Amino acid sequence: MKKILCALLTSLVATNLVLAEESSFPVKLADAKGSQADAQLVFSDSNKDVVVRESDHDLVTISYDQVDKLTYEYTKKHRITQGAIVMVASLGAGAIVMLTKSKSHWLYLDYHDQGSPKTVVLRLGKKDYKTILDSATTHTGKDVQMLGDAKKNKQPGKS
Repeated sequence: MKKILCALLTSLVATNLVLAEESSFPVKLADAKGSQADAQLVFSDSNKDVVVRESDHDLVTISYDQVDKLTYEYTKKHRITQGAIVMVASLGAGAIVMLTKSKSHWLYLDYHDQGSPKTVVLRLGKKDYKTILDSATTHTGKDVQMLGDAKKNKQPGKS
């Protein structure tokens, strides 16, 4: 009974998030140098735009009709650094942590601004990436292309 009630409440909350006039999600904005900054991804139906907001100012505002493509991809990597830290306390536990992999979820927003193509790269949280993908489809009207694992999709001979 608890599982059914929990599933019902979860679906109700997810439906409210998707149908809300403005949906906001915490993300990380990636730049060309590889650094990531905390940001908010906002889907605003009243303005018909997607906003990437850092602190109090809007970094990128994209109208729904300027969005060309939405793409999802994930990457996996071993937890070497975390394992080394844990290894200080426990050798065995550190080795186990090093053998496990972490998964990062990425959303690429391809759009055009004054005729030139642009891309925004966002790292999504592991707890809410599915909700963000559903919201992106619902709000923009564009399907999210699922690429899956980035390393498996990599072309041979290309870096």
